Amino acid sequence: MPDPVTAPAEAFGIAALGGYLPLLRLDRKAASRELAWSGLPMPRTGTRSVADWDEDALTMAVEAARPLCAENAPEALRFASTSAHFTDRAQSGIALDALALPRTVRTSDAANSRRVATSALLDALLGRRDEIITAGEQRPTQPGSAAQLAFGDGAAAVRTGPGAPARLAGHASLSHDLVDRYTSREHPFSYPYEERFVRDVAVAEVLVPVIRAACAAAGIAPAQLAHVAVHEPVGATWRAAAKALGCKAPNHCEAVSDMAGDLGAAHALFGLGLALDTCEVGEYVLLVGFGSGADALVLEVTGPVPGASATAAALKEGQVLAGYSRFLSLTGSVELDWGMRAEFEQKAQATVLERVGRDMIGFIGGRDSTGNVQFPKSSFPVNPALTEVETLEDVRLADLEATVVSVTADRLNFSPDPPFDFGLVQFDNGARVLMEMVNRPAEGFRVGDRVRMRLRIKSQNRRLGFRTYFWKAAPLARPVLGDA
Repeated sequence: MPDPVTAPAEAFGIAALGGYLPLLRLDRKAASRELAWSGLPMPRTGTRSVADWDEDALTMAVEAARPLCAENAPEALRFASTSAHFTDRAQSGIALDALALPRTVRTSDAANSRRVATSALLDALLGRRDEIITAGEQRPTQPGSAAQLAFGDGAAAVRTGPGAPARLAGHASLSHDLVDRYTSREHPFSYPYEERFVRDVAVAEVLVPVIRAACAAAGIAPAQLAHVAVHEPVGATWRAAAKALGCKAPNHCEAVSDMAGDLGAAHALFGLGLALDTCEVGEYVLLVGFGSGADALVLEVTGPVPGASATAAALKEGQVLAGYSRFLSLTGSVELDWGMRAEFEQKAQATVLERVGRDMIGFIGGRDSTGNVQFPKSSFPVNPALTEVETLEDVRLADLEATVVSVTADRLNFSPDPPFDFGLVQFDNGARVLMEMVNRPAEGFRVGDRVRMRLRIKSQNRRLGFRTYFWKAAPLARPVLGDA
């Protein structure tokens, strides 16, 4: 059993959190019907979240972290993922620019374990640092595997700080090289081992010892836990662990698994949002990140946690995707012949990114002395009365709403998920930008629609494995799952 560690008397806590899920949800029942002929064992209940063709672990992690950057910059920004696109380019640095945070904010990436986000969170709490930890996942899966329906795409983020409404009461960590599943360069699809073996070892050797130690550090018994967010390696793991611990608290990560899927490094943090949205002042909440061991954090709730309700609401929003073939295309499981219009390369130049990249991914326009706002910025503003260079005031457009002024939907421009929607949007400050549009509503986009900005992949050079990012316009509201 790991030694219990008592949290410092003035330990920081969780000041706010955020969660993001893609719009689309695959109906597992519909998908399992498509595969019924195979006889393969598949999850048959609930839905799994499906990233759009232009979303990845980074774009979703940025979306989850956006609400946490509203007031002031943190000391550090940490990006956690086991499915990040780049392996020798810091995604946290890209996220920093996308969030328009100062470049003096320290950044780092964490990978190679599903508990890297909770480990980073624990380090920030123990170091009493104001940090944002954001985790995103879009793990590749093999068609026909149970993981393809069990996994989900999404992100979650937390911010630590003093005087927070969820303070760290106790914690414990345990390293254990339990190979419940793995991926490698030679085997990029997650390879699972036998569930009963994983469950038995995880419960007896990892979860029960580490949770007991964390509760002891907090000065409580496991039975006093009111809510838990435990990332289970396989189903029914928490049920077995709870029985051994004498704990009857519900595991909110189960709801995430059922409605969105296993979110990997983001799973425990997303489940924590649900737990904090449900709990009451004075109750204790357990957070457990699992993978090559476990981190267990006991949190004492002293007030409402900003972002918890929004995270819980995000789980209930979405659009059901019943078409299995479209799902296979979006996940890259099949490659369709899109014809000649798809035969082009989009090569990004490092010199261009260095010159205008921060303004582009930060979606920062400029305001001149007369109040005109334009994007992109230029040496000579659009004001026709000006005859010389003027320094423009930075205006971040990413966090502003806009109105659709013109819109076109066609199948002439290539899109991996047609039709291709684009048009002119006008921001309330007067700026007009020609933009792509995403998350198409059932009736399509119309002139006068109000839209918000979403970070997405702008271009991909598949031959060189490089991608760039920019913002696209999306509807303000999302449908509730189950609505017609």
